[in-house]
Amino acid sequence: MRRLPPLTGLRAFEAAARHLSFKRAAHELHVTPTAISHQVRHLEEAISVSLFERRTRQVVLTAEGQVLLPVLRDGFDSFARVIDGLSRRQRRAAVTLSATPAFTAKWLVPRIAAFRKARPDIDLTLLASLEVVGLGSGAADLALRYGPGPYPDLVAEPLTVDRFAPVASPRLGVKKTSDLRSATLLHFDWYRRDPRNPTWRRWLKIAGIDGIDARAGLRFSDETHAIQATVAGAGIALHSLLLVSDELAQGTLVVPFGPELEGFSLHLVRDRSRPLTEPIEAVQAWLRAQFTAASK
Repeated sequence: MRRLPPLTGLRAFEAAARHLSFKRAAHELHVTPTAISHQVRHLEEAISVSLFERRTRQVVLTAEGQVLLPVLRDGFDSFARVIDGLSRRQRRAAVTLSATPAFTAKWLVPRIAAFRKARPDIDLTLLASLEVVGLGSGAADLALRYGPGPYPDLVAEPLTVDRFAPVASPRLGVKKTSDLRSATLLHFDWYRRDPRNPTWRRWLKIAGIDGIDARAGLRFSDETHAIQATVAGAGIALHSLLLVSDELAQGTLVVPFGPELEGFSLHLVRDRSRPLTEPIEAVQAWLRAQFTAASK
């Protein structure tokens, strides 16, 4: 355990030693010169060392005082720098954006460096969750909601309508619908049950294809894992063309045939009752620009 004299005495000595004046030290610390004199005297008594020579209208550091001054001055300067840095960190703009784990991993994460480069002053947190995050509680400032809506008490802005299609690795050699009879179907189990979910059963019905078991194949509870399995050549899947846009552009995945299924709309939402700050608006504007660029 450190055995140190009272901090008030150390502060009083350091200020008086820098100014070589009890009066100017008192002005800096917003106390009286008498208080500075008492605090320094108590410090000297506590450490059994004289730190000043008291002369008429003047104080001079003793040899011991000259040793102590730079140690305290550097220490207080370090305290000030660290505390100021912590305070500035707390004052930095921070925005939390909620989205599903798959959308966060496949769409937001590859683009987050570009946002950081454009707005290094905003600390953006990506909150990945399948559960609906309550924006009114302050858990997140913005959310990307995928579904039919409606979104009561929220300002909801549609960004895009998702589309789904059969997707496979080109290594599988799947090129026509008849290839489905020998291919492994990959399935993603939707968190929310809805007859409009893009499933193989729905796709086969729309495509007019009979004789294929829409339930057979490999199933995944995580959409990202289903995408990884498709890239690895484990089978053919119905994927969001939005989430696999990078893989399609790189040629690691292909859409061998249609038809496409229309998915749900992706909305950017925020709580209506909370203020729209400049950092939040900046994140909104960045997201709009990303989707506008992707649609061209």
